[in-house]
Amino acid sequence: MVPFRRKRSLARRVLRRGRELRRAAPQLDLPWARSRIAGVVRAGVLRLVLRPIMNVYTRRGATGREKLSRVSGPVILVANHTSHIDTPVILAALPRRVRRRTAVAAAADYFYRNKLIAAVVSLVFNTVPIERSGGGLGRHAAGHLDRLLDDGWSLLLYPEGTRSRSGAAGRVRKGAAVLANRHRLPVVPIRVTGTRAVMPPGRFWPTRRRGKAGSKRHRVQVAFGEPIDSTEDAGEVIERVQRFFDQGGGGDGGARRPTRLAAVP
Repeated sequence: MVPFRRKRSLARRVLRRGRELRRAAPQLDLPWARSRIAGVVRAGVLRLVLRPIMNVYTRRGATGREKLSRVSGPVILVANHTSHIDTPVILAALPRRVRRRTAVAAAADYFYRNKLIAAVVSLVFNTVPIERSGGGLGRHAAGHLDRLLDDGWSLLLYPEGTRSRSGAAGRVRKGAAVLANRHRLPVVPIRVTGTRAVMPPGRFWPTRRRGKAGSKRHRVQVAFGEPIDSTEDAGEVIERVQRFFDQGGGGDGGARRPTRLAAVP
């Protein structure tokens, strides 16, 4: 009986801590991660550390990057999510002009529980905390995101709210479309395929594909969709994003092969 009570008490404390972190998301933000010095460090980490690691485990390609040249200023980037490696894969695929001014929304109750981890992910990926409950993008919880967008930063969001365990695209929430409409910014959908095989939920380091002739790199593809006008109804915007995600054939490994695949360095 005592162990059961202890477990229940621990579970309550964990849930309470999670709720506190979600409510405090704006206060957990680390603006220094968007300083010029942090940007230089981040670019160096991507080029000298993350890209070489990804090259060991993945063969990456991207389509549709030219679509980002049709928009000027900040955009809302929305991507499907099956792996922790999605973020560095997407950042590496973005044109440098967009990447250097892009912040990544990260769950406050997951990445900001520990100050050291929060500092590391903020520096390496330029993350900003959001609360996942209720979409996490209401005015009371997203004041720091509003300031970020007003300052000319783009924002990468995972509108499913969490990584897909099955590999199929989950239900896309409206929060990103509402935020885009609030700032009159275009929404650019991004479909990532292949990353779940590299590093599925539950793993903390990528793996290579096993075959009869030894291990091989996984094929990973990033597809950028047409920018969507945020002045459309939020529901319609999300439906278009959902359709784009669903075209990936289940989100991992079943995508149609693009007619032209540009290698990502």
